[in-house]
Amino acid sequence: MLTAQDDLIGHQLPTTYDHVGTSDPAWMERLWYTGHPKNGEIIFDIGLGYHPNRNVMDAFAGVTVGNIQTNFRVSRRLRPNPLDTEVGPLKIEVLEGLKRHRLTLAPNDSGLSFDIEFLGTMNAHEEEPHFRRRQGRVTENMMRGQQLGVYQGWLEVDGERFEITPDDWLGQRDHSWGVRAEMRSDESHPPVTFYPPFLYAWTTVQFADHGLHVFFKERAPGDFIYLSGEAVGPLGQRPDPKLRMTGVSHDITWADDPHGQRVESATFDVTLADGCTRQMHLRTLPARYYLKGGLYGGLNGWFHGDDKGKLHTEHDRWDLSDPAIRTLVRTICDHVIEVRIDDEVGYGIMEYGVGKGYARYPQVQQHPAI
Repeated sequence: MLTAQDDLIGHQLPTTYDHVGTSDPAWMERLWYTGHPKNGEIIFDIGLGYHPNRNVMDAFAGVTVGNIQTNFRVSRRLRPNPLDTEVGPLKIEVLEGLKRHRLTLAPNDSGLSFDIEFLGTMNAHEEEPHFRRRQGRVTENMMRGQQLGVYQGWLEVDGERFEITPDDWLGQRDHSWGVRAEMRSDESHPPVTFYPPFLYAWTTVQFADHGLHVFFKERAPGDFIYLSGEAVGPLGQRPDPKLRMTGVSHDITWADDPHGQRVESATFDVTLADGCTRQMHLRTLPARYYLKGGLYGGLNGWFHGDDKGKLHTEHDRWDLSDPAIRTLVRTICDHVIEVRIDDEVGYGIMEYGVGKGYARYPQVQQHPAI
């Protein structure tokens, strides 16, 4: 169907913008944002998924303050408004590409609402292509771009209002699209995705005038199945291919946590294409947002892209000090970090997990990695 976007230059197919070049139901497009103050005591996550071959758009927003994580989830039928990035009370607007985005959540039963603007400060990082086949079938063929920035606006949860100022609130966003590998960790609704031994870490950090993206997955130490990263400069500065990441090694210290995998600190030695190595000393700060709240891996039988009807909303509040909640939310989270490289201090987030059978870090492998 014709939409306003069809008046713009840039068509890649002899059809309208609401169609993609494959009928694979796994094709999706996702917008994602996270932000936090430098003290790492609060974190918010916001995301939106576009599923054109399933006729669904879903979205989530959540915030962790102390030990309490508040989640809001919403889904709608995609058509007849396929390209409107608005799902119920949650809306994402690209005001200026690669520079300014506006994120709003109108008052609703979850007790969470906000009006926040993302302001890009660093050049975006274009990840290396993601491509996988399994038994001859393409299970992943997607690309992703990431960008560091700051936030301004306000956020309110349970009647408490937080003013968000760009001198204190940093963040990161990404935009991905293509065929995305299925991730199912909701044990109440099998099948559950099987993972061979692995370690993965996705890390972004922002300093005063530059940033660093580090993303790797490996089957064994040094045996990479995916590697992408880059040292980025301020917005508008010409990217330098010599600053792409070519290798990384790690030494991770895990917290003594009986309820799940939790990184306490880590050292990453990152090698760039120019031959230089940057040693990152990471320590985790208090706030984590567990991505189960946004349906990553599925929750209570609801998975990304599921048709929940014309409009459907859910919300919940989790006490992260409750062992039963920690069992539910598993490991995958956005964890605020402080990073030191030489005399510079920066802030960002880290996602991580180590699977059973990986050759290091056996002390946490009794807990699920995803």
